[in-house]
Amino acid sequence: MRCLVVVPTYNERDSLTAIVESIFEHQPSVNILVVDDNSPDGTGTLADELHNARPDQLFVLHRPRKEGLGPAYIDGFKYALERDYALIVQMDADFSHDPKYLAAFFEAIKTNDLVIGSRYVNGISVVNWDLKRLILSKAASFYVRTVTQMPIADCTAGFKCWRREALEAVGLDRIVSNGYVFLAEMSYRAFRKGLRITEVPIIFVERRLGRSKMSGNIMVEGVLSVLRMRFRK
Repeated sequence: MRCLVVVPTYNERDSLTAIVESIFEHQPSVNILVVDDNSPDGTGTLADELHNARPDQLFVLHRPRKEGLGPAYIDGFKYALERDYALIVQMDADFSHDPKYLAAFFEAIKTNDLVIGSRYVNGISVVNWDLKRLILSKAASFYVRTVTQMPIADCTAGFKCWRREALEAVGLDRIVSNGYVFLAEMSYRAFRKGLRITEVPIIFVERRLGRSKMSGNIMVEGVLSVLRMRFRK
């Protein structure tokens, strides 16, 4: 089954080459789409160089400006659907999502519509987070699960594998959230559509290179967004 791995980037020049090499090392047959939001550090230029080295497997979608995680992923998903990919993976560029788990994703997707790489399905599997970050993340997942009633341990997970039919059912043009609430909204819409969802345990490792874009303010701002998401028709 043709698979496209969608990797959004903004100032990920330090990690992009390594994550691309690791993805191909673990899954040589997949294709990769780098979705770059006009990174000022030259990530987009580096992505073009990687495309030139693998023109049949690695592609680049240049967006004119930084608009957030949601719009970047939606553009990447639409790119995949337009080109008839059967499976679409979403993952970070900073190694917090390890490509070694792709094999487990592809096994689980055989009998599911959405596979979620979960930090919390088997306890807590997070490395290099301080207590504040861990509490914020766990509280966010608990809050989303309580508001939405989704039976998902890691509601804000960003490492996922979709069947194309699942993405089509979700309705990408109806997604209104951005940032980390976008990750929850995508899972919620899949849940509301009655799609088959499973969680695969992963160990989440805080980014190796660069600087994290997560903050307490980002998560606090998501509280009202989750409520709007839940009660929006």
